[in-house]
Amino acid sequence: MSQPDGPTTTVLFVTGMSGAGRTSVANVLEDDGWYVADNVPVSTIAQVVDAAQTSEIGAQKVAMVVRPTGPTFAADLRRLRGELADGGAHTSLLFVDASGPVLIRRFEQVRRRHPLQGAGTLSEGIAAERQMLAEVKADADTVIDTSDLSATRLRTLVADAFPSQTGTGMTIAVQSFGFKYGLPIDCDLVADMRFLPNPYWIPELREHNGRDGEVRDYVLGQSDAGEFLDRYVDLVDIIARGYLREGKSYMTIGIGCTGGKHRSVAITEELTRRLAAETDADGAPRYEVAPSHRDLGRE
Repeated sequence: MSQPDGPTTTVLFVTGMSGAGRTSVANVLEDDGWYVADNVPVSTIAQVVDAAQTSEIGAQKVAMVVRPTGPTFAADLRRLRGELADGGAHTSLLFVDASGPVLIRRFEQVRRRHPLQGAGTLSEGIAAERQMLAEVKADADTVIDTSDLSATRLRTLVADAFPSQTGTGMTIAVQSFGFKYGLPIDCDLVADMRFLPNPYWIPELREHNGRDGEVRDYVLGQSDAGEFLDRYVDLVDIIARGYLREGKSYMTIGIGCTGGKHRSVAITEELTRRLAAETDADGAPRYEVAPSHRDLGRE
């Protein structure tokens, strides 16, 4: 495969026992900024990696969820990893496992047949797959046993083993809105800016909005605005830590005022600036933050 100029591409192969959590791992990686492709045949993986790198996606971290395909599966993976390494990529193999009784219980809960069960029992299918994957597990760089893991703990283990591309992996959308047009339905937090004086009642500010310097300076110059922002950033930090601990990697904050034009817009822009400036102990950005203004421009 060809390698574009630029940073080295990391290709992570995710495989393991059916029912052990391959899809759950893929979801964590996708949330953390990886380009994820599921159920890709081994014979076409090199082309998929090539496409992910050279297309508009421009992915430098690619995760491939691969399922057992037969007795040559281990050898096929070794050959493919060698080809990718020869092309300049860094490869890693994550194997997801779980005990037999746990796998049986999971399959029975969803009432699905095991892929290798055939006309036999569920236990026989699991045993056949475990034998087929013994060499693959031995080749793995990381093995995660999900038998006794909660979804939150699994997310933590995967995030620790394969760090996010954006600091903690928390993405925050900050959206201004006008209460007279209704509350946004998708906000985790809502803050009401109607405690601040309304620039609408100042004739020279009425036709401007919170992104204009005159309105911004007026709103942020109010005695309570700075204290609100200081305390709200601290509050968001606390909630973000809890969300990440519980496996949620995104947050939507609604900042409202009467019409969504002056106070909420100015506070949204400043809150975004402050959150984007937050860093971890190593100096990496703590959040990926994006502002939006739902009702700006409405009459």
